[in-house]
Amino acid sequence: MSSITNNTPTAELQRLDAAHHFHPFTDKAGLDRKGARVILRGEGCWLTDSEGHRILDAMAGLWCVNIGYGRKELAETAARQMQELPYYNTFFQTTHVPAIALAAKLAELAPGDLNHVFFAGSGSEANDTNIRLVRRYWQVKGQPERRTIIARWNGYHGSTLGGGSLGGMKGIHAHGGKIDGIEHIGQPYWWGEGGEMDEDAFGLMRAQELEAKILEIGADKVAAFIGEAVQGAGGVIVPPKTYWPEIQRICRKYGILLILDEVITGFGRTGNWFAAQTFDLQPDIITIAKGLSSGYQPIGGSILSDDVAEVVGSGGEFAHGYTYSGHPVAAAVALENLRIMQDEGVVEHVRDTAHPYLAERWARLADHPLVGEAKLVGLMGSIALTPDKARRAKFASDEGTVGLRTRERCFANDLIMRHVGDRMIISPPLVITPEEIDILIERATRSLDESHAGLKADGLLVAKA
Repeated sequence: MSSITNNTPTAELQRLDAAHHFHPFTDKAGLDRKGARVILRGEGCWLTDSEGHRILDAMAGLWCVNIGYGRKELAETAARQMQELPYYNTFFQTTHVPAIALAAKLAELAPGDLNHVFFAGSGSEANDTNIRLVRRYWQVKGQPERRTIIARWNGYHGSTLGGGSLGGMKGIHAHGGKIDGIEHIGQPYWWGEGGEMDEDAFGLMRAQELEAKILEIGADKVAAFIGEAVQGAGGVIVPPKTYWPEIQRICRKYGILLILDEVITGFGRTGNWFAAQTFDLQPDIITIAKGLSSGYQPIGGSILSDDVAEVVGSGGEFAHGYTYSGHPVAAAVALENLRIMQDEGVVEHVRDTAHPYLAERWARLADHPLVGEAKLVGLMGSIALTPDKARRAKFASDEGTVGLRTRERCFANDLIMRHVGDRMIISPPLVITPEEIDILIERATRSLDESHAGLKADGLLVAKA
């Protein structure tokens, strides 16, 4: 039994955290001075911290707690599996029942001919797998020079060296560089980068950057294109409707593989099991994680088309894998999570109840004087903060200054809403009710009001020249 309990005073927990815990994506010195927020428990869409605050989690953890917190069925499933088979690997021509059952269930749920699963421990690991998969695919087909993978600036595919290289976030590249053979094109962010262009024309233009990049590199050297269906960590960037059909057309024209990163959008987030269905796409590989287990266990994977699996599988040993590929406890918990989602109609709840209601309430936030755009796909949304709606202007202050201030007001109002630069984003648990959506909107509006008043008082409602 640990000597640290939920009754330990917050200050002592913060002291120990600062002394020994190195947080991800965090300014350690700044956090040590401030002290981390200590979360003790969760139930449904709600968290309770060590100071007794009841917080509405409009980010579902990190986009992942799709069925909400506190589902005892998942804890019971994990306990049963730990007693029966707590661990075994899937190397050495060996398998076990949870991995078999989960792979079969994913093949049933995934669209088209995506019938094969390579398991990983996270989305980052799965995208690292994808790099090796697509390069091996072309090796087996006798075209080893097809190694380059094209991705997008401001995309996010994890923070491992491979996943971070695929992603287009320069801040990540600055911390240790990136691997070779990864190229980037522009993101389909009309509101921030479209200028005077029509939104549909901008979507086509950004998609056609893929063709231009393929021709620049040489089609015989390009292995794949990877993109998130909706850019999540980049700010919930919803592409114009012209974008994805053109991307798919270009991939097929040049015979390159299409990898759809569904780490965030998979398992009901967009109102379908997969965003591939929402956007009418047929990718060659889908990256999965997060909502696969609703975050209750670390698990991810790559769902492969029949063609990719057949080609790579015909090339002898695939020299790749992880100690925890298809971990039996994680796989069993993920399978139970999917059972709950099916039996309780969670995807249908998103499509028929939660999304329509949130869409109506979310759209009204665009009337707020601080908001220039309000976007929503399923249950992932964003609002762009601006000092001048008409010009879609950026703030004169450093990017993220206003977003951070607004996020802090959200936290003060017991609402977890994240900021990406000067965009505010949400991704609540899929089980959120209309009554909880009302609370979300009320707290978001109050936070925007307070942020706007503070910016005005501090002379920060100024547009960049």
